[in-house]
Amino acid sequence: MREVGSPLVAAIKRHSLEDGPGIRTVVFLKGCAFRCSFCQNPETRDPRAEIGFSPASCIGCGRCVQACPRDAASTTAPERIDRDRCDRCARCAGACPSGSLHVIGRTHEPEALVAALLRDRPFWRHSGGGVTFSGGECLLYPRYLERVLRLLVAEGVHVTIQTGGGFDYDRCAARVWPYVRLVQFDVKLADPRAHRKHCGTDNGRILANLRRILAEPGLEVQPRVPLVPGVTDAPGNLEAIVELLVDAGADRITLLPYNPLCVRAGDRVGLPRPLHPERFLTWEEEGAARERVRRALGARRIRTAAPEGPAKGDLHPRLTVLGSTDRSRQGA
Repeated sequence: MREVGSPLVAAIKRHSLEDGPGIRTVVFLKGCAFRCSFCQNPETRDPRAEIGFSPASCIGCGRCVQACPRDAASTTAPERIDRDRCDRCARCAGACPSGSLHVIGRTHEPEALVAALLRDRPFWRHSGGGVTFSGGECLLYPRYLERVLRLLVAEGVHVTIQTGGGFDYDRCAARVWPYVRLVQFDVKLADPRAHRKHCGTDNGRILANLRRILAEPGLEVQPRVPLVPGVTDAPGNLEAIVELLVDAGADRITLLPYNPLCVRAGDRVGLPRPLHPERFLTWEEEGAARERVRRALGARRIRTAAPEGPAKGDLHPRLTVLGSTDRSRQGA
């Protein structure tokens, strides 16, 4: 997927405690080359604007039907929109009084986006937080990010990037890395065939980018592994990822507990539901995954730090295993 113009912003999530240090404001950009079956943000896959439907707020007024020029809207169909007929003109969303039908993806010029983000500066200042860019794959747009990040950094804002690894490394190194403090790099599957099956592409570029970014001086990198039952926790995968990370010089591995919201996340944009469990992992299941990682590190004779305990009131915290390597250890 090539960068063309400015990306669309799918959403801005304020007051997040899960996307980097402190209180974060998260910007989700649309567009991703992967098609992960367990995607947490499927409305960010398509780089184009989409019409979302939230059935809980629909009042059945029928104004969408009257507004649609292609007869793609209906008050009786479960999804309200015939996606094959819809040309995304958004007239139905403009006519919807309850916001049940809504546009996902809007253009934000860099100056306007930064002005909107800086409203949260008091929260960042008192918590050590900042702005996190996510997606989709936000690194598909290095020119746009450079323009935004330059403005944020001039205001003293801490910037975090979340990536699935499918980006043009040289362009990002030139345009993005100079402004970024932390990169959260997701590593899902070690085997290229399994990666192609569950994510739509192989992982050659991802692993090459991972090795390069871990060697970048002065850039903090946090490799993360999302735990997906039957997929990323399959026999041998966690152990193979440990091998990859250790060989690349990583000093931490963060396991992200499975979020079953991915099963229904695509409903509002008409995507089929994946066949994944609709429940969170138990503490025992999360502990077993963590122990597998610790054993794999032990097999490499790498001493591990004690995993982080749960934060008060947090039922499913991130589980971090830190390896003792030649690189200086930093808190996750």
